[in-house]
Amino acid sequence: MGNQQKNEIVFKSENIEITTQDSSAFEGASRSYLLESSSSFNLLFLLSPDIHLKAHDYDTEFIFKKNQYILHYSPKKSKAELWTDSEEPLKYLHIQLNYQYISNLINPEMNGEGAEILENMIHNNFVFLQKATPPNMTVEMHIILKEILSYSKKGVMQKLFIEANIIKLLLLIFEQFNEKNNFETASKTPEIIKKFIDENYHRNIKAEEIGKWIGVNQNLIRKEFKAEFHTTINHYISELRMLKARKLITDKDIMIKEIAIECGYEYLQNFTRAFKKKFGVSPEHLRNNK
Repeated sequence: MGNQQKNEIVFKSENIEITTQDSSAFEGASRSYLLESSSSFNLLFLLSPDIHLKAHDYDTEFIFKKNQYILHYSPKKSKAELWTDSEEPLKYLHIQLNYQYISNLINPEMNGEGAEILENMIHNNFVFLQKATPPNMTVEMHIILKEILSYSKKGVMQKLFIEANIIKLLLLIFEQFNEKNNFETASKTPEIIKKFIDENYHRNIKAEEIGKWIGVNQNLIRKEFKAEFHTTINHYISELRMLKARKLITDKDIMIKEIAIECGYEYLQNFTRAFKKKFGVSPEHLRNNK
């Protein structure tokens, strides 16, 4: 698999360490070791194809495509081995961030959103090592990494420049994560709507209420539901109510007015009208002829 090559330190401070690996200058060097400090957040950008990663605290071996990345929280010191069988040299960039630095940046004690973000980062709920399909780097991420690697100034200017660009990277990652979640939510919207209706059709529910419950615009709700189930929300609710009414109508111990209320109708005349439209006879007629 080739020789081991040491990583090059791009920047190092009390809270941030950036290293890069580019074995193109070393023939046959296609293996490297990545170290994670305790209580650290680690951003790993994979810049060459078919990179294998074997973490010492995991039994699983991961294979990453070119331009994928991961965000991983390490509660304790850990070590991972990276290598490639590709003809291209092994290339990646590793940004390690101290826990306290991220905590101070997000300030979770001052607002609930910050606390939620930090909690998600600690539990690897954003982009984590075990994801089946790690996210791809965006064009903006590539530009930021290139600027970090090419920045020539040192001292305070470099520190400010690095920290500003790390904030940009984190914002891009959180935005990408939210977009992915929104897409997954949208793709499941019809099933979520159906489940809500199945559990609440006996109430006076409307598309607006469903929209507030799942966080989706009511017009989109109507469109998504009809596209998936080939019927409107109102018609589906009416069908559920009528099926339940027909089932209850045979029980002569239950008053028809009670059945109407049980099926979500506030007024008996509205229930009777809907029942007759569906079955061609009134509730009383069906009950008396059973």
